[in-house]
Amino acid sequence: MLPHRLIASALLLLAAACSPAASAPANPSVPSKPLKLASWNLEFLAARNGEGCNPRDDSDYAAMRRIVDDLDADVIAFQEAENETAAARVFDPAKYVVIMEARKGAPGGTCGGKFPSQTVIRQAVGFAIRKDMAFDRHADVTSLMRGNEQLRSGVDITLRPEGRTPIRLLGIHLKSGCFSGNEAKACPIFQDQIPALEAWIDAAAAGPERFAVLGDWNRRLALPGDAIWTKIDDGDPANADLMLADAGQPPACDPRYDSFIDHIVLDRRAAADRTGFSETLYAPGEKHYSDHCPIAVTLRR
Repeated sequence: MLPHRLIASALLLLAAACSPAASAPANPSVPSKPLKLASWNLEFLAARNGEGCNPRDDSDYAAMRRIVDDLDADVIAFQEAENETAAARVFDPAKYVVIMEARKGAPGGTCGGKFPSQTVIRQAVGFAIRKDMAFDRHADVTSLMRGNEQLRSGVDITLRPEGRTPIRLLGIHLKSGCFSGNEAKACPIFQDQIPALEAWIDAAAAGPERFAVLGDWNRRLALPGDAIWTKIDDGDPANADLMLADAGQPPACDPRYDSFIDHIVLDRRAAADRTGFSETLYAPGEKHYSDHCPIAVTLRR
């Protein structure tokens, strides 16, 4: 017969093995949900009602804020906002920190199109960053302006979310009008921006952090053999082996267009963490509050 103390020890070991507390603890450093990065061109978002080339009222701004809330992204790269006041009408200041490029721009002139009597307002690039996300802001990438105040600079940050891998993010809005090929009138200006963009990409690829470039590229990069995509996706340095997050998925925002011009481009390291890509559409019959729809990518860490 076993001594009483050995029987007691055996019972304690058996009880410990059967207890839920004996199971392996969850790794507290693994986030419970993926990191979500988004981009949305807000189409002349103005600080005041009725201004800009897409004049809006309070109900429009409320609807756009609802779309952002439903998107539930950790970071949104945005384009075509007049200033921080305009951005705060869409990105709830209780949830997001807004930063924008310092470039003043040169707004002026009339809009044409549907609103020929309206005045053109500043179109600026920025980020809305969830308030619980730590980040570093780097100098704006003014080389994308090519010395022209009408061309947008890039907004450059490093996101440092708790429990996740840091990621470098560049928000951009390139020259409009050279959507494919190289024959359009806008193509020389657009193409002049590409070496500056590639220089940023190559420097980031040689750096220690994964990265993404988000925004309105004004280019159908997914078209077979696109020369701009071929130029930047050259794998030199190795982390400049890039992923076009929307590759293989046509847009559904506007039936007139069958290829995205808004893109989220991931470097090789960020691409390894990608879990999905999505486009947020307006409801059937709903007003299109912008001529673009939000796009988003999810990363598992």
